[in-house]
Amino acid sequence: MTTLVTGTRAAVWAALGTVRDPELDEPLTDLGFVARCEVSDAGHAVVRLRLPTYFCAPNFAFLMVADAYDAVAGVPGLTGLDVRLDDHFASDVINRGVAARQGFVASFEGEAVDELDTLRYDFVRKAVLAGTDRVCRSLGGRDPRALSLGDVPPSPDLDRLRARRRELGLPAEDGDPLLLDPATGTTPVDAKRHLAFARLTRTSMEANSGVCRGMLRARYSLDAEEEGTG
Repeated sequence: MTTLVTGTRAAVWAALGTVRDPELDEPLTDLGFVARCEVSDAGHAVVRLRLPTYFCAPNFAFLMVADAYDAVAGVPGLTGLDVRLDDHFASDVINRGVAARQGFVASFEGEAVDELDTLRYDFVRKAVLAGTDRVCRSLGGRDPRALSLGDVPPSPDLDRLRARRRELGLPAEDGDPLLLDPATGTTPVDAKRHLAFARLTRTSMEANSGVCRGMLRARYSLDAEEEGTG
């Protein structure tokens, strides 16, 4: 493999790393959902995606494949792109729809009635809640109700929380409050209840992530080290 192809392949892999499972809020590359990532000498990229089960929800799967296509399409120097989902009951429909740049409704004509923007934003709101709990767990007993984002020690979790809030158009600068209701963009009236819900959301997402990783390993007979190799 030439240096140019190797560099382009690395760029494709990095682009895939920006794509998250919408429900788990983790990169596809970390979850092991990228089964194949290759770039030919001519610059044609081939990406194959996989999921933990044959019956994973088609709306989640469509979001993942469409986002992966968009991310890789932005890599400079590619002459062609083939992104597909394998081993899924709706893979043919999803792959055709994404390749044709159709939306979810057009791809699942007669079955889907709404696009997936609302679903996507619902998941980002959950990611904000989960991220709030992660950040609050590092506060060493300080009351989060009295803190702004700038009062929190720098960390990857804080960066991630800021990024998710920005995706929703929510305030994410140093002077903005740490506690924020992602649905309304306002400070929660009942901080104790808000923090309890944030903790429950984080726990649920992390549990689902563990289940998905285990099912993927079992389905494809993977070692833990093989999950993120592509």
